[in-house]
Amino acid sequence: MKGMLSPSLMCADVLNLQSELTKLDQLGVDYIHLDFMDNHFVPNITLSADLVKAVKGVLTHMKRDIHIMALKPEQYFDRMDIGSGDIVSVHYEACHNLHDVIAEIRRRGASPFVAISPDTKPDVLTEYLDEIDGVLVMTVYPGFAGRPIVEGSFEKISAVRRLLDNHRSGMLLEVDGHVSWDLCAEMRARGGDMFVAGSSSLYQKGLDLEEAVRRMSALIA
Repeated sequence: MKGMLSPSLMCADVLNLQSELTKLDQLGVDYIHLDFMDNHFVPNITLSADLVKAVKGVLTHMKRDIHIMALKPEQYFDRMDIGSGDIVSVHYEACHNLHDVIAEIRRRGASPFVAISPDTKPDVLTEYLDEIDGVLVMTVYPGFAGRPIVEGSFEKISAVRRLLDNHRSGMLLEVDGHVSWDLCAEMRARGGDMFVAGSSSLYQKGLDLEEAVRRMSALIA
C-alpha cells in the first residue's frame, strides 16, 4: 500500500483556505486533514464544525480526514455532515461509550478510526479492532501545531502496526504530529500508512506548496 498524504488545514493560510484546498485537490492529494477542537478535551479551538462541512462542497479528488478532539464527539456529526468517503477519528480518551460512537460513524457511511494520545497504551485498542478501519497515533500532545515529537513515538507506531496486522490485513495507521522532512521516512518504515503534514513540512514559510507535496509524497511512497 502506498503512503498517503493528509495535509493539515489548520496549518494553512487562513486567508486563502479555498485556493489552497483547490490546489491540493488538483495535485492529487489523498485526504485533507480537518482538526476540530472543543476547548475542553484540548485547550484550543481550531476549525469550526460548519467549516468542516463547507470543505466537503469544494473537493473533487480529496476526501475529508476529520480528527475530532472533543468530548462527546457525536454531537457534532450532523453539523459536519459526516458521510460516505470520510475518515472520522475520535479519541479513546474523550468518549464515554466508544463502541456507540464508532457504530454511529459507521451507520453514516464513514470510516471510523480511533485516535490515541501519546500517553495512551496501544493495548486499549484491542476491544475495538473488529469495529474500526484504522488508528490515528498522536506523536505529539494534541491541541496545537508545531509541538515536538514525544519520546518513544517510533516504538509506539511499530507496536500499533503489529497490533493491526495481527488482527486483520488492510487496517490503516495514521500518524499525526511533527511529521517533518527528517522524520517521515522513519514513520513510514515503522508502519505508518497516512501522514498528517503541517507546520513541520508542507506549510513551512516560504516553501512552494506544489514542490512540498511532491517532496513529501516521494518520502512516504
